[in-house]
Amino acid sequence: MIEIEKTFLAKYLPTDLKNFPAKEMLDIYVGTEMPHPDLRIRKNGDKYEFTRKSPISESDVSVQKETTISLSKNEFDDLSFTRGKKIQKTRYLYKLATGEIAEIDVFGGDLSGLVVVDIEFSSENGKNDFSMPDFCLVEVTQEDFIAGGMLAGKKYADIETSLNKFGYQKITLA
Repeated sequence: MIEIEKTFLAKYLPTDLKNFPAKEMLDIYVGTEMPHPDLRIRKNGDKYEFTRKSPISESDVSVQKETTISLSKNEFDDLSFTRGKKIQKTRYLYKLATGEIAEIDVFGGDLSGLVVVDIEFSSENGKNDFSMPDFCLVEVTQEDFIAGGMLAGKKYADIETSLNKFGYQKITLA
């Protein structure tokens, strides 16, 4: 499957966010020796999966090849003991006025205070014509430090300097 996506840092959380579906997620990135692992196992609410994501082009990471295999809970539990870097987050599926779904990831644990917004598109034209929502601060699609595999295993303090370059301020869910 090909995934076309833009990534933004949030400026604030929409006031009606809690009215939208949410699920707890746990990502475990496999390959602790790699700076940016592309394999992960994920607990996605009550679903479990094994995924590899890799950019189609080195110059544009907004288009990626994604291969996902569904796992049973037992398979996930067995694999979760692998040595890997973890990320905890709550993902809200927030419907924009334009019809797109914004995946608003409110990070927990060591990355608490970070909120990232991903929006997937069905075409390059849709991606190129899209205007950033008001609750977003800046697009960071091409920034390495914000990719899941790069965030895994880090603390907020580890990425704070990179976030400060964009004027990002910690956000907490009220």
